[in-house]
Amino acid sequence: MPSDTISVRRASSGLHGDITVPGDKSISHRVAILGALAQGSMEVRNYLCSEDCLNTLRAMQQLGAVVTPGDEPSHFTLTGTGMKPRAPQHDIDCGNSGTGMRLMAGVLAALPFRSCLYGDESLCSRPMRRIMDPLMLMGARLEACGKKPGCAPLKVEGSSLNPIDYTLPMASAQVKSAVLLAGMLTRGRTTVHQPAVTRDHTERLFTHFGIPCTVSADGLDVAVEGPVSIQAKDITIPSDISSAAFWLVAASVVPGSRITLRRVGLNPTRDAIITVLRRMGADISVSNRVEAGEPYGDITVRSPKALQGTVIEKAEIPNLIDEIPVLAVAGAFARGETEIRNAAELRVKESDRIATTAGNLRAMGGQVQEFDDGMVITGGVPLHGATLDSFGDHRIAMSFLVAGLHADGETTLQHCQNINTSYPGFEKHLRTLIS
Repeated sequence: MPSDTISVRRASSGLHGDITVPGDKSISHRVAILGALAQGSMEVRNYLCSEDCLNTLRAMQQLGAVVTPGDEPSHFTLTGTGMKPRAPQHDIDCGNSGTGMRLMAGVLAALPFRSCLYGDESLCSRPMRRIMDPLMLMGARLEACGKKPGCAPLKVEGSSLNPIDYTLPMASAQVKSAVLLAGMLTRGRTTVHQPAVTRDHTERLFTHFGIPCTVSADGLDVAVEGPVSIQAKDITIPSDISSAAFWLVAASVVPGSRITLRRVGLNPTRDAIITVLRRMGADISVSNRVEAGEPYGDITVRSPKALQGTVIEKAEIPNLIDEIPVLAVAGAFARGETEIRNAAELRVKESDRIATTAGNLRAMGGQVQEFDDGMVITGGVPLHGATLDSFGDHRIAMSFLVAGLHADGETTLQHCQNINTSYPGFEKHLRTLIS
């Protein structure tokens, strides 16, 4: 577990090392769900053993899947239910994971039993109508019982559903995936139309498991023909590029740095962080690239002479939404302005990431103009250390520890145990790269 309070100082000698960040969070959630429904047993390697992903794995065990430990926690054998999951004996705890809750709601809506999904205070304040609306159009019976309208706990009265042809009102991989997961358990063809291409891990895993799935040439339309039969198939999950992003930015802003990150996922719907940092002047190279179902490779980043501010385009936002806080940190150390707009989705993450990012940058002396849908950061103003709150948000905690590596004085982040929801071992890697 990470410390509750973590302090850093300027890394005056740069950051150096060769590390492997944990497995991809988005893929781990989906592997747990699909593998638990499959017929037979499969070896899962490099599963993300974070609180969020372990909660999803435990949820699928409640439905009858069996997990047999392997030689280390991230490696195990998953034996599925052969598409015959059982009703859970008690309510399902999703912890802090919006992905876990939204994806499982899609599956549970199409299964013949009752269930209830709940989570921590943060999760129970995040919007669930976005998945409830299309699922109810399919005939699902869902009830949001939270203190805030449209929020968890979610009561699910599972039933036979009808296929749907649905146009997403926003670009959301979670909503798309919830509908497709319900569709794979529903007789007929379910199609989702997207306003912009979102991360496609669900589609790639459908292919991995032999689930009939079609994707249009432009990637905007995705369809699944149900009901499906899933056969277990071994899988090794690549390292998470959203976790690697913290070190990509850190090495780009701290002079004298050189870091290599091993077996990082390079899915083209997730690698916009590399595109944007290169546009800012970052020195990033990829080697040992493997074009598997999920492409991956080794990434080496060296500190450049300087970074230049940039405009993050609207089309880029869906595929780097999780990296916006740490990109804002990069913008604070860059020359000129960095503009981030069309990102109102950040308001309803684990924290209001527009407000918490802007507020913490200002507390360190940064210049930030905040908007409803984003911010503009004026870079080149030296940052100073400060005592900051993570606001219960793992990505805010890690982003501002990165900021502290090139700020004057000491930077202290409070309430850092939330880092374990996505990146167990972060503090160890931090100390390794500094030493």
